Amino acid sequence: MKAIRKLVDNIKPTFSKGGKLSFLHSTFDAFETFLFVPNTVTKKGSHIRDSIELKRTMTMVIIALLPALLFGMWNVGYQHSLATGANMDFWQIVLYGFIKVIPMVIVSYVVGLGIEFISAQIRGHEVNEGYLVTGMLVPLIMPVDLPLWMLALSVVFAVIVGKEVFGGTGMNIWNPALIARAFAFFAYPSHMSGDKVWVAGLTKGEGIVDGFSGATPLANAQAGLDLPSFQDMFLGIIPGSVGETSTLAILLGAALLLFTGIASWRIMLSVFAGGLLTGLFLNLVAPSPESYLAVPAWNHLVMGGFAFGAVFMATDPVTGSQTEKGKWFYGFLIGFFAVIIRVFNPGYPEGMMLAILLLNTFAPLIDHIVVQASIKKRLRRAVIK
Repeated sequence: MKAIRKLVDNIKPTFSKGGKLSFLHSTFDAFETFLFVPNTVTKKGSHIRDSIELKRTMTMVIIALLPALLFGMWNVGYQHSLATGANMDFWQIVLYGFIKVIPMVIVSYVVGLGIEFISAQIRGHEVNEGYLVTGMLVPLIMPVDLPLWMLALSVVFAVIVGKEVFGGTGMNIWNPALIARAFAFFAYPSHMSGDKVWVAGLTKGEGIVDGFSGATPLANAQAGLDLPSFQDMFLGIIPGSVGETSTLAILLGAALLLFTGIASWRIMLSVFAGGLLTGLFLNLVAPSPESYLAVPAWNHLVMGGFAFGAVFMATDPVTGSQTEKGKWFYGFLIGFFAVIIRVFNPGYPEGMMLAILLLNTFAPLIDHIVVQASIKKRLRRAVIK
């Protein structure tokens, strides 16, 4: 690291004010601060000294996403092997999934970071670090066979319309990764729904073995068909978005986020509680065992993007609730609306995406109500002399 530090120090004057490439200062600063903790501190007033800043936080979230990414690669290859009867071995499955998923990750980062760098250069600001996580989230919540140009357009829309127009990282109202998925969902619905979009290779006319269905558990539940076993859904051996199928892999990432204090356990717990209690209530009022309302409540927690949304999307510190009490209401309502949308609106079988975007919109209102209630409570206790 000393050699890298020396190299960076040697070329730094070229990118500093007065240097030949000073117009690229923002770009150079982004790479320098990614490699090394910034050596700047506040000069006056109270402050906290800490080596953890935004880039370090974003890097920890990416590490937490790795179990879902790696399992997603394996599952992409496994589902392809099942669908085509290829009988691939473990490493063939992993290689196939790697070849399918890595281009999605590359496109997401190249397009998204490209816009971030250009925006920073135009404004003369530092490059925002927020896209380090968004760039990984976007491919993980998309179907594996989504054309790369559609993925690129979704990223462009998310970064420009969902983020930069509000002022960049920390100023956006909605989760940028979910904005990308929402854009793809409404702009290219045929590529975001149906049985074939979730299994790599099937949209290109490759033969499917008898008895195989590429339908997700959500699609089966909506059609009144039998669901996979709870174990298969929990482990993630089912068709679905790249990183959303394995609740086990997602919970491994959740454990890291909670251990490091990066994510809010209140939001995670309340999202699962909201979904479970809503599902239990619907089970009680289900008109028949075949009804969607009769789907066991705990199955909702491992179907679709529920677990992924609860751990990595709802806990976004920018778009979520900020007050401690507000986080309970915020998370519970996400779980509640996710299940309600799934069950009562067949046009949006996922539910989690719209639920989080809806509560992103109302998060400031929830915090306002909590703060005002706290102020009124304190005023009632105040002794006026």
